[in-house]
Amino acid sequence: MRFDVISIFPDLFPGPLGDGIIARASDKGLLDLQVHDLRAYADPPHNQVDDEPFGGGGGMVLKPEPLFAAVDDVRTQAQAAGFDPGPVVLLSPQGKRFDQERARALAGQAQVTLICGRYEGVDERVRLHLVDFELSIGDYVLTGGELPAMVIIEAITRLQPEALGDAEATQHDSFSELLLDFPQYTRPADYRGMSVPEVLRSGNHPAIAQWRRQQALLATATKRPDLLEARGLSDEERALLAEASNA
Repeated sequence: MRFDVISIFPDLFPGPLGDGIIARASDKGLLDLQVHDLRAYADPPHNQVDDEPFGGGGGMVLKPEPLFAAVDDVRTQAQAAGFDPGPVVLLSPQGKRFDQERARALAGQAQVTLICGRYEGVDERVRLHLVDFELSIGDYVLTGGELPAMVIIEAITRLQPEALGDAEATQHDSFSELLLDFPQYTRPADYRGMSVPEVLRSGNHPAIAQWRRQQALLATATKRPDLLEARGLSDEERALLAEASNA
């Protein structure tokens, strides 16, 4: 999968994407990250990418001309590299909340263009006529879209086949079924008087699977009840949750 990031601070990349699982995915050829300097698409000699807003007010607004030119060029480059150009996404606090469902949807794309907003935002013509949709990683404001772009790239990349080395690894992630993950334990079995639950050491895989399901339901009900409300519960899950709550 290819990501094209448009930013006025391209040197921020790859940042955390240059280590760990995402770096290994890149080494395997599963991820092609291309970062484009927006200033390269602005008119010389000053290569200005922002200007004062019409109507007055504080702050600066990213101009439409460099952004349109950058997206046109990025799509041409992606196509020349053999990637079918996908959606153009603006990172903005006004965007829809990025979540696991949207990560899965974008993971099916061959290419995604991410525009990193800055300052007071972008010219409205960019929003209306250039981007396909906007995304936000939370209800707070950051200085720019670079960190959200990294978050989105990581979340999508780890869903690519072979990215984690275990095809089933992402199936049990938190939010994969609108459930939080079940508790995890490792060696030693006993530490400072704290023991790993006996069921996990039993070798009884059906019992382990049921315990994990039950604990995932309990964790979600305790920490994120809104997820269960949106998801709904089967009769079996209600029984498991009631049993766990009364334990």
